[in-house]
Amino acid sequence: MIALVDCNNFYVSCERLFQPSLQGRPVVVLSNNDGCVIARSDEAKEIGIEMGAPAFFMEEMLSSHNVAVFSSNYALYGSLSGRVMQVLQTYCGTVETYSIDEAFLFLGDMPNIDVERYAADIKSAIKAVGIPVTIGIAPSKTLAKMANRYAKKMKKHIGTHILDSTEKIQEVLQYTEVGDIWGVGPQYAQLLKRNGFRTALDLSLAPEEWVRKNMTVVGQRTYNELKGIPCIEFEQEPPAKQNICVARSFGQLLSEKKEVTEALANYTATAAKKLREQGSCCRMINVFIQTNNFRPQDLQYYKSINIQLPVATSATSELLHYARTGLDHIWRDGYNFKKVGVLLLDLIPANSAQRGLFDEVDRPRNDRLMKAMDAINRSCGAKELVKFAVQGYGRKWKLRQEKLSQCYTTRLDQVLTINI
Repeated sequence: MIALVDCNNFYVSCERLFQPSLQGRPVVVLSNNDGCVIARSDEAKEIGIEMGAPAFFMEEMLSSHNVAVFSSNYALYGSLSGRVMQVLQTYCGTVETYSIDEAFLFLGDMPNIDVERYAADIKSAIKAVGIPVTIGIAPSKTLAKMANRYAKKMKKHIGTHILDSTEKIQEVLQYTEVGDIWGVGPQYAQLLKRNGFRTALDLSLAPEEWVRKNMTVVGQRTYNELKGIPCIEFEQEPPAKQNICVARSFGQLLSEKKEVTEALANYTATAAKKLREQGSCCRMINVFIQTNNFRPQDLQYYKSINIQLPVATSATSELLHYARTGLDHIWRDGYNFKKVGVLLLDLIPANSAQRGLFDEVDRPRNDRLMKAMDAINRSCGAKELVKFAVQGYGRKWKLRQEKLSQCYTTRLDQVLTINI
């Protein structure tokens, strides 16, 4: 059996954990730059706030219903996610962190456990962290996802659902529309509906030849999972990324090259740090810049450029040089820019990077410098205490986060204090 543990309204739950007065009150969390709703409490759903709704269209509604609004605080959410995953590790030896708020647990090597009691114990342990969860348990990952969704919709008061019989599996398959099956995208959902498949049960009863012919290997895998045959392997270690992109919209439109360069330098430094964390180097860098196409009164411009690196590297100093070179090539004066970004491509393991015959860079020294810089910054709670001068101290490009809560778990100066 496989369990899927999913944190309920995770971002909202994180905000409520340190502000208990928000219990029972509608709460929403906004995306970068305080743009759209990306998380809602049940109370916010009940008053009709849709996922993805632009916040500036709902100001009157948010005010009239006394909705608590937060900017996304990923430092807080990441910290609490780590605590939840640590608890899960104590209950199961095979845990796959699927996302910041979801994890699969493989129960196959614990054949004699009381699954119902086991799920209740996990819920209780994670509740002690302060985050409510829902648990679905089934013979395959896809069915576990369905069981979890079913529990959220139909068994909210219990918060768990276990597919341990053919009847229960049939019930959940019948309840789930094809577009809600894990792994079935919009195109496949349309294909299935055009051919008369409405529910997951319909798909599970389809001729196998039809599925193989029309839905390729991915569809065949989903088809088998619906029948309770596990086909999706566990990934205890996340696979190395094939490319790394860091791009942000600015908190305000920028037209000065110096400010855009500063933003790009910070994004490049972040991408380089991620590159080193997974032990990779990149051989190509892409830089792009764009205006806001929702402002018809502005001149529009979008441009990107690829730069092939002579020697694969993960050194921030080198990547900053090539990023700035790229920006110099695509920069145009006279535009109001909304976004800049960097994409690191053609990644290879750092220990297999090939030196160039005429390479004059002191790479052992660069490696020591990067390790020292990363260690210092890590010791300061991931805050960038040491950085390159080109990253600057400007604030114009920073995200708009006017409703940001405190980083209660990652910054000593923001730890919750209680007056007695």
